[in-house]
Amino acid sequence: MRKRRGAGRPTIADVADRAGVSTITVSRALRDPAKVSEALRERIDAAVRKLDYVPHSHASALASSRSNIVGVIVPSLTNNVFADTLRAIYDELEQGPLQVQLGNSRYVAAEEERLIRIFLSQRPAALIVAGGDQTKAARALLEKADCPVVQIMEVDPNPIDMMVGFSHFEGGRAAGYHLLQRGYRRIGFIGARMDPRSRRRMEGFAEALRSSGRYDSELFMTTTRSSSTSLGAELIGALREKRPDIEAVFCNNDDMALGVLFGCQHAGLRVPEDLGIIGFNDLEMMAAACPSLTSIRTNRYGIGKTAVDMISARLDGEGPENCVVDLGFQLQERQSTARRA
Repeated sequence: MRKRRGAGRPTIADVADRAGVSTITVSRALRDPAKVSEALRERIDAAVRKLDYVPHSHASALASSRSNIVGVIVPSLTNNVFADTLRAIYDELEQGPLQVQLGNSRYVAAEEERLIRIFLSQRPAALIVAGGDQTKAARALLEKADCPVVQIMEVDPNPIDMMVGFSHFEGGRAAGYHLLQRGYRRIGFIGARMDPRSRRRMEGFAEALRSSGRYDSELFMTTTRSSSTSLGAELIGALREKRPDIEAVFCNNDDMALGVLFGCQHAGLRVPEDLGIIGFNDLEMMAAACPSLTSIRTNRYGIGKTAVDMISARLDGEGPENCVVDLGFQLQERQSTARRA
């Protein structure tokens, strides 16, 4: 239990000390009482009354040797997938004592490792890191970190500390089975950048095709170039030039899928009659496209929210109940794969 820091106006840290919880829990209880249990709410209310505490908009965040920083490392600041997750993190932490410090690794493992070292030197309250494919050195740093660590966007039975996301492999496999069930036979894959998560999507997709004897490596086209709609259009043109008999394609993300649609329209192909298309993540544009595009929907906002909840529980000494949370995915079927089986 920390001692009260001098005389004068009581702080949020004093309330936290008296209630035996973290400052973030006090902040949450005062801001939105429904977010904490009744028992915790009563303890905090009692501490507030006893200390005559009045919330102050400029109160210090954490009354400890730690900073009030939650370090968040993602591989892209322009990818809408991460934008949704970051929005949830900011929404959950706003008006509380903790602040987000953002790092962009740009899909470079060495840069991610460098950012982890910088954040840890600042004694953060917690760290949130995208993915589960850290370098050996980065993983060692995170394993020794004296703060909660949450890996996001994936699930694995052996997290560094905590993890929330979904299985990219299973998402890719679901895409494959869907195209098979819709009656497509010569089915291909188009992927850009091919980071570890995209590779797992492709591997799950390939397994689904193998299980039905429909796997054809010549129908798989990948590149290390960054994803874009123009690249999707370019690659479907190159793939059809090589294999004009292709009937459907799974793209590793929605940007590429939208580009494939544009490429088909430019070539005078009908979707889904001449080519079926399925993407991944189900961004807003998929429903707005004409025809609308099938995609694997992921709960990106929920991932960010759950990551903050897990950190809060750890700081409160209450858990979390599960160290690995699988939020799953949904197949959102639309016009681009609506060909009758």
